[in-house]
Amino acid sequence: MGILDEFRVDGKVAWITGGSYGLGFAYATALAQAGAKIVFNDRKQELVERGIEAYKAEGIDAYGGVCDVTKEDEVQKFVADVKEKLGPIDILINNAGIIKRIPMIDMTVDQWDQVINVDLTGPFICSKAVLPDMIKMGHGKIINACSMMSELGRETVSAYAAAKGGLKMLTKNICSEYGQYNIQCNAIGPGYIATPQTAALREKQPDGSMNPFDRFIRSKTPAQRWGTTDDLKGLALFLASPASDFINGQVIYIDGGILAYIGQDPSQLDESKFAEVKEQDKDIKVKVD
Repeated sequence: MGILDEFRVDGKVAWITGGSYGLGFAYATALAQAGAKIVFNDRKQELVERGIEAYKAEGIDAYGGVCDVTKEDEVQKFVADVKEKLGPIDILINNAGIIKRIPMIDMTVDQWDQVINVDLTGPFICSKAVLPDMIKMGHGKIINACSMMSELGRETVSAYAAAKGGLKMLTKNICSEYGQYNIQCNAIGPGYIATPQTAALREKQPDGSMNPFDRFIRSKTPAQRWGTTDDLKGLALFLASPASDFINGQVIYIDGGILAYIGQDPSQLDESKFAEVKEQDKDIKVKVD
């Protein structure tokens, strides 16, 4: 077997939660190109149907279904349906997530619970659902969608940061409990990625000047650019493939170096050097409460 064969996932059933658009769609297309059978879910039938059409446009025959990752009965039923139609799940990417940008003192407990339930309890429920079959098979890959907020705090994202910090530790604990069964659980921590959801943060000001938040992010990033969904695909495939079989319990950040850098004075950035950011994913614009 050649080294490139170690990155193949031929015939593996890969479930990407919330994979009908955005980063989940990017992860799924990378795995599909390496031979995986793609499974995804979303909370709304409309998004599932639009996701199926987006996959078809890429030449991918994906299996999609409606399933709320915060409801254990729905998750268990979805996993059973997938097993009946395609076989047991070999790869799980816990991608589904939400964020609520609300100052902590203004956030209600219900709003807090909603973020924690989707971003932390959801991965627990989904991982719990697939682990029994992974144990029986003697292999499995679980990839959690962490964030730089697994390491850093920022104003208005208390629930999100708490959930992602918890998800980092859930990643380590799944590794600790189930590594003996040849199950690897790792996490991807994206930095600021250019998608339609973040487009407003990069729009020029009415006077043609740079968006202040865009300037701030570039000043904090040694690469001086936003990431793209293409930047995430290689790591997702690596962590899903046999090439990463001895890597377990790790969070790997794809952030252009933000976490390694104290940053520079935003006013000193030379805008003339910046290439236009291209959105490279098949995202669907969805309002997140």
